[in-house]
Amino acid sequence: MKENRDMGIVVNLDVMMAKRKIGLGELAQKVDLTPANLSILKTGKAKAIRFSTLEAICDALECQPGDILEFDNSIENDIETNINQANNYSPKTNKNEK
Repeated sequence: MKENRDMGIVVNLDVMMAKRKIGLGELAQKVDLTPANLSILKTGKAKAIRFSTLEAICDALECQPGDILEFDNSIENDIETNINQANNYSPKTNKNEK
């Protein structure tokens, strides 16, 4: 899932959960997180994750951290391009204005 477009870190927790056929509530219980906090992570809206949480998730899903997190530098490049375009934006003027 590529919801968080602020940085190049992509969270694929939903993919691993689907592969393991485990729901949010069950995983939250196994890793001792609230479903709300796990949902924030799952949707890519989290800004950070503790290694202990990542370890618990990997243990519960029998996977590696790289199965859950990936780096996509094209996202950062897209953001930089958008910022540059915004900085260079010049609104078109109306020819009828004086």
